[in-house]
Amino acid sequence: MTVSERFWNASVEELKRGYVHGGDHYLCLLCGKTYEQGIIYPEDGVLYEAERYIRRHIEQAHHSVFDYLIQMDKKFTGLTEHQSSLLHLFYQGKSDTEVQKELGIGSASTIRNHRFVLKEKERQAKVFLTLMELLKERDKHAPAFLPLHQTARMVDDRYNVTEEESRRILQKYFPQGTDGPLKTFSLKEKQRVVVLREIAKRFDSERLYTEKEVNEILKAVYDDHVTVRRYLIEYGFLDRKADGSQYWLKK
Repeated sequence: MTVSERFWNASVEELKRGYVHGGDHYLCLLCGKTYEQGIIYPEDGVLYEAERYIRRHIEQAHHSVFDYLIQMDKKFTGLTEHQSSLLHLFYQGKSDTEVQKELGIGSASTIRNHRFVLKEKERQAKVFLTLMELLKERDKHAPAFLPLHQTARMVDDRYNVTEEESRRILQKYFPQGTDGPLKTFSLKEKQRVVVLREIAKRFDSERLYTEKEVNEILKAVYDDHVTVRRYLIEYGFLDRKADGSQYWLKK
């Protein structure tokens, strides 16, 4: 199961923690970093057992689960930019008056109205989640959709792909198997998402790559590796420094 699949299948409590425990390790749901249970991790003269260390990792790498989630695309959060700003300030412990002054809008009573709207959104979300959980128990015909990667940009219908559709696309365009070359990159949008998602698996999330290293990996996939590289960045699978000196798999 990929990190994205684990993220979207996690319970609310697991998402709040930012990690899950499975088998003999702890997995960060935000980036996929794992820590083995039973291993002691030393840092700055302090010894940490695995669960304490993954909590430290989340603080250092992501600041907090809240900070990570609030920065996700609005198609994932369902929040407007204004609502995200409000929640971020509330999370910092600011009063309504302080929030009003910082945002320069209305009055303290205006902020209270925004709080009411957000609370209403929370109530609606609870009802909707409950409905969907009940539906899962009865709906035997719902297809399994391909999970979205958390760093996706411009989330729209191109991501409306079932696991069965994904399997057929990969078989068609990777006739020698997904470790082999790509048949063509002349693809429709949905096909491109599936293909790019598969190509991204060739990169290690814990590594930084030079442009030359990225090119070498992609040349084994398709002759026009520059175009593939550009789309991996455009679709939010890879990122790079402005000068192109370093590339990495987005988490």
